[in-house]
Amino acid sequence: MLSNIYSTTNFLKKALDGTWARNKVISQNIANVDTPNYKRKSIVFEDYLKRELSSSKKGLETTNDKHISGIRAFQDDEPKIVEHNNSSYRFDGNNVNIDVETGNLAKNTIMHEALVKQITDEYEKVKNAIIEGGK
Repeated sequence: MLSNIYSTTNFLKKALDGTWARNKVISQNIANVDTPNYKRKSIVFEDYLKRELSSSKKGLETTNDKHISGIRAFQDDEPKIVEHNNSSYRFDGNNVNIDVETGNLAKNTIMHEALVKQITDEYEKVKNAIIEGGK
């Protein structure tokens, strides 16, 4: 049971790390909205999470820890920060749209809060199992 909880919380931790990194990139874009020739950046980490889910085969029950490996940590090349050089909204070469960035920030904040709730719920399950098991 504990290995399943650790696997789930490790996955949620990676997702939280990704949303935190995205928050920093979006904040950097907003801070540079008036910087000439600044190109907006974004971060891609969902593909890595999907790959981890498919490679870990979370839905299977195992009888030995050596059968299927769990969620591994992000490698050095993950998540990827992508710079968007293909367009410019203004004459000064800057392509940051403040409306888009604030929308992305709100969306990312909602995702981050949902992940925090999920990880809190996982530990709440453990707490309830301990309390109920002691009766």
